[in-house]
Amino acid sequence: MPSRDTTTHNLASKPSSDFHLLFFPIVIFTLVLWLVYRSLFTFPVWFDETLGKALFFGLPVWFFIVITNYRKVTETFSAEKLLSGLFLGLAVGGIYGFATSILSLWQTGSTVQAAWLFTSPQFWYEFFLALLTAFWETLLFYSFIMTVIIDKYPRWSLARQVVLVAVIFVLFHIPNTFMRFTMLEVLPQMVLLFIFALGQALLFVERKNAYALVLSHAIWGMVLLTHSW
Repeated sequence: MPSRDTTTHNLASKPSSDFHLLFFPIVIFTLVLWLVYRSLFTFPVWFDETLGKALFFGLPVWFFIVITNYRKVTETFSAEKLLSGLFLGLAVGGIYGFATSILSLWQTGSTVQAAWLFTSPQFWYEFFLALLTAFWETLLFYSFIMTVIIDKYPRWSLARQVVLVAVIFVLFHIPNTFMRFTMLEVLPQMVLLFIFALGQALLFVERKNAYALVLSHAIWGMVLLTHSW
């Protein structure tokens, strides 16, 4: 017969069933706050990617974990996944970067030229911001939203799960897309974001490794910045 302390520990380690009830209200509330914030305020990029997303992306996830005791979110960032995640992220990010570069060269008709990007302090500053962006977005959209969707709807097909995550990802990026691009450019950018979100979702389903998504996301973002997409 288990001791009282063991029973108490087991109960405390189990996530509350309230996560089924809290999930969509938290996601919708976070989306509304983010849309309002991005529509009404214009702060420097460094502010958005540090304090802004920590508040609007990180805080809701923290609140959800504390209220429901749902630990699968933090498990995606477990220490034993770090090394394999970085190698996988570098490989996938390289594929993203290569494909995007080839497409950009094909669209513009440009030729390949050597550029000493790695020697530029500005490059490493932008890469640092890209890592921050990738961290907060991986935490919210995949470690949190996708992990809960998989648990919440186990009978759904994989296609249905990843499409829902990709749609949520795109919805959060609507304000930034409209601010950066003309009306004719918005739709192609939304399609590009949707495809990227699908790829990241499939990668996450396979490995449940947030580090891989953070690095691949950051590399992809730097390639887009380099080619002015």
